[in-house]
Amino acid sequence: MTSPRPTESGKYKHLREQSALPGKGGLTRIGGALRNTIAGFREGLSTEAAIKQEAVLLILALPVAYFIATNVWVWVALVGSLILLLGVELLNTAIERLCDHVHPERHEAIKVTKDLASAGVFCAIALAALIWIAALITRFWVWRVWR
Repeated sequence: MTSPRPTESGKYKHLREQSALPGKGGLTRIGGALRNTIAGFREGLSTEAAIKQEAVLLILALPVAYFIATNVWVWVALVGSLILLLGVELLNTAIERLCDHVHPERHEAIKVTKDLASAGVFCAIALAALIWIAALITRFWVWRVWR
């Protein structure tokens, strides 16, 4: 005879219940999410050097992307790659903070977790660099050769 699954026995019932409070959906929920987002950006910008650097890079890159882009989709790719990079950096910071909170002492499993999150940031940097290099080559070199 098999034992009941956790959801059948009620052990994990809370995972199947509605996560939003009744009557707290719609604009109230969106407003709360926006406040949490702003708090996250404030915390990241006030405490993390990498987030500050990437936010400044994004702000400086906005006008540069306008001049590099040959069409709106290239502009979206240029700016979007930097927004993605900032988002991945925020997630990396959240993972590192959670790891430090759960296990403040040095631990090999925590080190591996942080290394994996850092590798994710590297992948986002590589993607952004690839997109920007391709856009620069297309804008300033390829079109002059093919015209």
